[in-house]
Amino acid sequence: MTPEIALKAGMAAGRVFTRGDHRHRVVIGKDTRLSGYMIESALVSGFTSVGMDVFLFGPLPTPAVAMLTRSLRADLGVMISASHNPYHDNGIQSCSGRTVRSFPMNANMKSKR
Repeated sequence: MTPEIALKAGMAAGRVFTRGDHRHRVVIGKDTRLSGYMIESALVSGFTSVGMDVFLFGPLPTPAVAMLTRSLRADLGVMISASHNPYHDNGIQSCSGRTVRSFPMNANMKSKR
């Protein structure tokens, strides 16, 4: 995953989740991979460019992002993680504020840095 892809993913997801008149929020968590910091910054840029408020929580387990998304009534939760893949891989998982279930933003987004 490159910063450009993460930026575009943040902008695209932000456009989808910014419907209605309320303040739109996204929760972002990550694992401890170094590339997570680069992807996080690009996602923040993408989400804020379309008017979303971003809550950064740093390294968290994936279920915590789903729980925070729901408890903060955020429109979207994003986890930067490649689960059990090698350290040089990274990707994005997301969950809606209406569901706690995780779903991939795009199955092809996981790639070697």
